[in-house]
Amino acid sequence: MKVRILLADDHKMFRHALKLALEHEANLEVVGEASNGQELLKVARETNPGVVCMDISMPILDGIKATRLLCAAAPKVKVIGLTTFSDQYHVAELMAAGAAGYITKTEAISEIARAINAVCESSKKYFCPDIASNIVDLFAYRDSEQKSVSNELSRRERQVLHLVAEGHTSTDIAKHLNLAATTVEVHRRNIMHKLNLHGIAELTKFAIRNGITSI
Repeated sequence: MKVRILLADDHKMFRHALKLALEHEANLEVVGEASNGQELLKVARETNPGVVCMDISMPILDGIKATRLLCAAAPKVKVIGLTTFSDQYHVAELMAAGAAGYITKTEAISEIARAINAVCESSKKYFCPDIASNIVDLFAYRDSEQKSVSNELSRRERQVLHLVAEGHTSTDIAKHLNLAATTVEVHRRNIMHKLNLHGIAELTKFAIRNGITSI
């Protein structure tokens, strides 16, 4: 049985060239195309693909949001990021949205076909060589950053950061930790100063990235 593929990319010429190339593979069949994330969700419902090759930068609804919605609605569909972006931020965001693989558009068609077959045959994630190298660097950076957090923050400051990241107010945190609200504010200021962060949003992202909270 052929693998049913849906191509999501806002460049028509790229989709056309990719479709022709993939259909030279005996076990691959392109069953649909979409030029934006919103159209992708509609076409996916109509064509029931096994794999979606997903660009990130698309109008109306980008590839990351579209991946999150598609994976929630059809968890058996395998999404492979196929994009020009190779930075760690976009890789992490797309994988967190539910993608099964990530390759760049600079790769050969044979690599794209290899990725499609790999995600269909295994529950493991697939990355092209350049992205795999970035992933290793990303985890090395996170390990280093996490050790730095442990060294920089006191036990009480980690507790406060955890509760801040979960959305608690200073008053809530004070009650939970049996502290004065003014003391909690001092801890928050110290945390931001030590980590060079500004505002609740940055504190929350940092806490999630470093495993201090999982929300």
